[in-house]
Order: sequence, then C-alpha cells, then structure tokens
Amino acid sequence: MIAGLDPVSVATFLGAGLLLNLTPGSDVMFASASGLAGGPRAGVAAAFGVALGGLLHTALAAAGLAALLAASPVAFEALRWLGAGYLLFLAVKYWRAGPVRDVPGAAALGRAVRRGFVTNALNPKVALFVLAFLPQFTIPESGPVWQQILVLGLMFSLTGFFVTAGYGALAGIAGKVLGRATGWMGKVAAAVFALLALRLVAE
Repeated sequence: MIAGLDPVSVATFLGAGLLLNLTPGSDVMFASASGLAGGPRAGVAAAFGVALGGLLHTALAAAGLAALLAASPVAFEALRWLGAGYLLFLAVKYWRAGPVRDVPGAAALGRAVRRGFVTNALNPKVALFVLAFLPQFTIPESGPVWQQILVLGLMFSLTGFFVTAGYGALAGIAGKVLGRATGWMGKVAAAVFALLALRLVAE
C-alpha cells in the first residue's frame, strides 16, 4: 500500500478523478483559451500551471489550512474576488494584445504557466473541492491522513494535467487553423477569461 491507501481505493479514486477531469470546467476553459490565443504549447503550459495550483491546494488541505478557509466567509470572499479580478486583468491583456507567434518563446510559455497557477491558486472553490473530495478516499486507521491526501492530490493533479493539456493543445491547433495570427483568437480568449471571472463571482 502507498501511504496507507489500498489498491481498490486508489483505483476508485483514479476513475472518479478521471471522469471529473474529462468534464470541461474552469481549468479546461482556461487552458483552451490560452491555447487558442498562444498555440498548442501555450495551452499545455497553462495546464501545467493549473496542475501546480492544484498541488498547492492539496498541500493546504493536508496542512488543515483549507478547512480554515472554508470556515472563514471573509477569507473565502476575499480570495474569490481576487481570483475574479485577476481573470478580468487577463481578459483585458488578451483583448489588447496583437497577433502572436506560432511558436511562443520561453518567456511566453513561462507567463502561461504562471497565469495558470495564479488563476487556480486564487480560486477558493478548488480549495473546497479538494477538501471535500480527497478525504473520502483516505483510510484513517491505515496511517496519517495528511500523507494520504498528499498522495491522492498528486495523482489527481497528474491525471488532470494530461487531460487539461490535451484540451489546451487541441484548442491551440484549432486556433492555428482558424488564423490566430489575425489576433481574433486573442479576443476569443479574452471573452473566455471574462466569462470565467463572472462565473466565479456569480456562483
């Protein structure tokens, strides 16, 4: 067993996690928008940043900090509005940006990773999801729960990365076919980021 987890629990968790990852959500929309505007590599880079954000939420859950966030409406609201504000900031940036190169450089890929990470890290709903989902598959009598949460979170982030990266890469290919060099794909990405911001505020 790994960190007290039995094979059946791990298999069940991976199956449930894969189904959740395959269902298009905010992470997929973000990576897809990044791919549309910046190309397949940018979409994959954004997915990697999102996965890093998921690992942060996992660490916070294992440390018990996510529970504090769930118990503090003020902290939850502050994080939610920060996340929405950041997404609106990205929407403005992408709306104003001109055409991009077909093959983004290291700096552009680094920005995609950073933006994916910050967007995910500033989403309190991800923290609550991790706090509610991962402990269901832990076995308290088999070892420290925090270790099991870390292992499960790593698995979930890893599978989530490949799925989200797939969406981001496919969106990047579609953006190239549709003519990303015209700059219109950046406008589409900006609209998606604005929609994600409104969604984060409204829900």
